[in-house]
Amino acid sequence: MVDWDRVEQLRKANWAWDEIAEDPKVGFQAAKGSDPGRALQVLYRKRQGRSDRKETAAPKPSKRAADELERKWTLARIGYLVAPLVAVWALVAYLVPSPVGLILPAIPYVALILAVAVVVLIYGLLRSARRWNKVFRNTLIGGLVLGLMFTGIVALAGVLVFGCPVLPPSAALASQPGPGWAQASVSPWQENGLPVLYFYGATWCPYCSASSWAIYKALIEFGSLTGATTGYSSPVDAYPGTPEMIFGNSQYSSANVSFVVSEDMSGVDGTFPATSNCYQSAYVAAYSGNSIPFVVVNGQYIHGGTSLIDPASLATYNSGSTGGTGATTVMGQVHSESGTAWGVVSPQAYWIMAYLVKATGAPVGYLAKQYGWTSATQSAVQADLNQL
Repeated sequence: MVDWDRVEQLRKANWAWDEIAEDPKVGFQAAKGSDPGRALQVLYRKRQGRSDRKETAAPKPSKRAADELERKWTLARIGYLVAPLVAVWALVAYLVPSPVGLILPAIPYVALILAVAVVVLIYGLLRSARRWNKVFRNTLIGGLVLGLMFTGIVALAGVLVFGCPVLPPSAALASQPGPGWAQASVSPWQENGLPVLYFYGATWCPYCSASSWAIYKALIEFGSLTGATTGYSSPVDAYPGTPEMIFGNSQYSSANVSFVVSEDMSGVDGTFPATSNCYQSAYVAAYSGNSIPFVVVNGQYIHGGTSLIDPASLATYNSGSTGGTGATTVMGQVHSESGTAWGVVSPQAYWIMAYLVKATGAPVGYLAKQYGWTSATQSAVQADLNQL
């Protein structure tokens, strides 16, 4: 049998047909009495002619056949379906972090899934002979429709089934006069018709500990707080032994304010509190910045991402400096509205009270008389309220 690859190799090396026919590796045996070189040349040309006829006769794939090939679920087609679906999900989850972003926050989780989908699409297109056709266009449109359907179902389930609030992204919050405060243009968060003061924190956290005094002062100026105890933040964290008020086991009674608390009392550094319903989860996910303390008044006034009070400003009252009497001292100053600690606590306490007054819609003078506020507190709260 003739080794035609060897023949092609020798032809490219400019061997004569007689030399090629005599090469033992070619394996050509001519008929007796014939010219070997001539016979091999004739056989070669006949073989080439048959090959050319086969190529000419082979039908070229039609556009329809190519489209049918692309209808298969190639990587490119999968990318055209998944990428727009996840893109719609990411966009809506960012614009409406509750309820759509509660399953997975848009940043970073849905954004990471979108990045993977885009990589799959790009890789699939690089491997595909055709990068755009009717099948791909319909697949992309299908991905957009599925994305809208998915996010719509999630939103409806969150609102109708789980009672989640509809919240805009943190970028839509408007800054407020109080340091660190912002306003969300949303429906009020109320319980039994009363505006909610929500605190999300942990007993080990020194920033929560320092901030707890402003919350404590606001609460006792609007009602009766029982079950709250004094304590200190973690002795091994920053600002060790910062004095605090612990609210986890407290009960609150007020005709104007409802108090809701999510507080980790394990004492284990780094442990964040659990939330007990969709309202709490929604606000924490949307606006806390994954940090504590986090405070919400009436669902509309937000303080997240920073501490209400710098724990360094209460360092002279920590457990190590006072032998365990610092928390009691701070509490006494908060009640008497005098002393160094009160000077640190009072600005944010007044702001919380001002936001609560705004939420109730009642005049400052009426509330001051109802709860027996001092004239200094009434004046300070009124001054803050005038800026809102």
